[in-house]
Amino acid sequence: MVTGIFYVLLLQNVNYDYIIIGQGIAGTMLSWFLKKAGQEVLVYDDAQSNSSSKVAAGIINPVSGRKFETAWLYDTIFPFAEKTYHEMEEALGIVCFHERLIHNIWSSQQMEDAFNESLKTNPWLLEPAFVKGANIQLNALLPAWRKKLNVKEERFDATQITITSTHIEYQNIKAKAVIFCEGAQSPANPYWRKLKFLPNKGEALIIHAPELQTNNIIKKGNITIVPMGEDLYWAGATFSWDYTDALPTESAKESIAQSLKNIPHKIIDHIAAIRPSGPDRRPLVGMHPHQPGIGIFNGMGSKGCSLAPWTADQFVKHLLEATPLKPEIDIKRYFNALR
Repeated sequence: MVTGIFYVLLLQNVNYDYIIIGQGIAGTMLSWFLKKAGQEVLVYDDAQSNSSSKVAAGIINPVSGRKFETAWLYDTIFPFAEKTYHEMEEALGIVCFHERLIHNIWSSQQMEDAFNESLKTNPWLLEPAFVKGANIQLNALLPAWRKKLNVKEERFDATQITITSTHIEYQNIKAKAVIFCEGAQSPANPYWRKLKFLPNKGEALIIHAPELQTNNIIKKGNITIVPMGEDLYWAGATFSWDYTDALPTESAKESIAQSLKNIPHKIIDHIAAIRPSGPDRRPLVGMHPHQPGIGIFNGMGSKGCSLAPWTADQFVKHLLEATPLKPEIDIKRYFNALR
């Protein structure tokens, strides 16, 4: 029986099932699960070198906050993410998933005490100061999956979409729906102006530090150091809510360098990007309530590599089987609040 939901209608003469805008970690995961489900997908991605997924270190951290509490749904999300990344590694002939301990170097006695208190009940923590984590090598995963996709390397103009009663059209291309996975560009999208976004800017350094000799992620105060291989490390990231552009700044560079002053190193690169996030630190997922051919998959924030696989799978089940989305991620939470 055909439901009344636009994006599960059986359509005729449609060029693609879904058009996806953006191929960061969100667009990558959504396209992966749609294609696994047998859907025809076209991806638009303008290949910006400073997108948040290309700049991020891909850290998967099971804890949140200063009390080292297990992150939201992590016991479900992490095993699913690990399975997904290993499936992608096998399919793409790459290695991108790296299990790593996160070694905390305490900046205060209060932080150490909070860790030791949580250690009593949190299975993701290990004595004396370790957290069981991982990181995803995004510079291996994203380009490898891109080669398997049908990608148009151009900017998508949302104002040029034509919406009919049965499908959407864009430059003579037809599809069931367009789903925006465009990261920090979403606040400017005309379809999502009623959503709440709290984008923030992050900066990091790529350093050469042969004396570190560690496979662990090191967390020291607000700075995290992630191994990249060949004595290279990602060191960052800063958080800024007040910024004028996405360019690297000298002030952030000096701040990170100050945190690294006891580590012999050479700065190789200085990178920056705008992170997409929402005010409740939950993904923004769903179809527009008034334009059901228009969807969004965004707002993963700093936990994108752990959240994106499971959330994409949930969204695909919603699109193809009309399975309800969890209220915590469904964009209805914002549209309903405006009634």
